[in-house]
Amino acid sequence: MAPAAIVPEIVDVAPPTKIDSLGLPGPARARLEKAGIDLSQGYPYRPARPLYLQDVYAIRDYDREFIDPGSRADKSKKALFSAAKEVKHLTAHIGTELVGVQLKDLTDQQRDELALLIAERSVVFLRDQDLSPQQQLELGAYFGEVEVHPQVPHVPGLPGTTVMWPALATKERPASFRQPLGTQNWHTDLVHERQPAGYTHLHNDTAPTIGGDTLWSSGYAAYEKLSPAFRAIIDGRTAIYRSAHAYLDRNDPTAGPKYIEREHPMVRVHPATGWKALYVNRAMTVRIVGLDKGESDAILEYLYKVYEGNVDIQVRFKWTPGSSAIWDNRITMHNASWDYEGGEPRHGTRVTSLAEKPFFKADAPTRRQALGLAGPED
Repeated sequence: MAPAAIVPEIVDVAPPTKIDSLGLPGPARARLEKAGIDLSQGYPYRPARPLYLQDVYAIRDYDREFIDPGSRADKSKKALFSAAKEVKHLTAHIGTELVGVQLKDLTDQQRDELALLIAERSVVFLRDQDLSPQQQLELGAYFGEVEVHPQVPHVPGLPGTTVMWPALATKERPASFRQPLGTQNWHTDLVHERQPAGYTHLHNDTAPTIGGDTLWSSGYAAYEKLSPAFRAIIDGRTAIYRSAHAYLDRNDPTAGPKYIEREHPMVRVHPATGWKALYVNRAMTVRIVGLDKGESDAILEYLYKVYEGNVDIQVRFKWTPGSSAIWDNRITMHNASWDYEGGEPRHGTRVTSLAEKPFFKADAPTRRQALGLAGPED
C-alpha cells in the first residue's frame, strides 16, 4: 500500500477560522456519521491559512519517486471488467462509466487496472458508491501521495479529504447567475506544484436534482486537433503555471499578493499510456517561456479555444447522490456548472493524488496514432 498522506508544516499562518456546518445536507451528515467523523467542533475543519509565499513554496519542493499504478496493470483489465455489470464508454474520446463496481472492494490488481482505464479514458464514473471518506483517502494514497492543501477545508481528522461544498464557498465569495462560482471555468488542478496532480477522485454524497453537472475535456484529443505543423511549434516548449491562491512575500510584504509559479512542458506524456497530451489551461497558464507577450498570448488563446471549444472531445456528467468521478488532471481540464445557483444542496469530498514531474518525449505518439486511428493528415 502507498503511504498515508503527509500534513505539511506551515511556519507563519493566519489565525484559523471556525466555520460551522451551515446545516449539513442529510445524506452528507448520514455518510459522515456512519464513518465516525466527529462533527462536534463544527464542519468542515479549516486549517490555518499560510501568509507567506516562501512557506508555500517549501511544501513538497523536492523531487519524489512516482510509479504510476496504471503502468503495472494488465492492459486487458480483465480483473476490473469482470467485476462490472456493464462498461459504458460515454463518448468516443473521453469518459467511461463502470456499473456495479464498488470502489471500496477493489483488489490491488483491480486498482491498477482502474488507474490504466482512467489514463486511457481520462475520467471514469461510478454511481451508487457506499464509500466513507477514510476509504476514499486510502484509495487516493494507493494512487500516489495525497495532496494536503495548506488552506482549503477538509473533513475533520482527515487531512487530504477536501470538502467540496458550494454553499460554503458562496459564504466566502458571493455568487450569482452573472458571476457564478469560480469553479465554473475550465481549469486543471494544482499546476503550480513541483509534481502536479495526477488522479483526482470526487465523491458527491449530495447532488441537486437539476443541474450541477461537471464537464471534462480531453488533453489527448485537444493535442490531436492541432495540425502536425502547429504541434511542432509547441512540442518541447515550456510555460509558466501559477497557483489559484496568492500570498505575501516575506521579504517584501508591501509589494502585494504574489502567486506560486512553476515551469512545466506545454505538451506532456502520460507515463502509463505513453501518449502526448496538451497541458495548458486558461485559469492558470501565465505565459510561454522564451516568447514575447504578444506571441505567447496569441498561441495560448488559440490553444484554449481548441481545448475548451470542441464538444466532441468533452464529456458531461450528471451527478446523482453517491456518485464518484475519478479523472486524470495530467490529461484533462474540468468545469463545474453552477446552474442550480445554490437552490439545492451539493456536497462531496475530493482526494487528489500527486503524480510525476511533467515530462515531454519527442517520439511519443498521440492517442490516435497509438490506437491506429490516425489518418494521413494526423
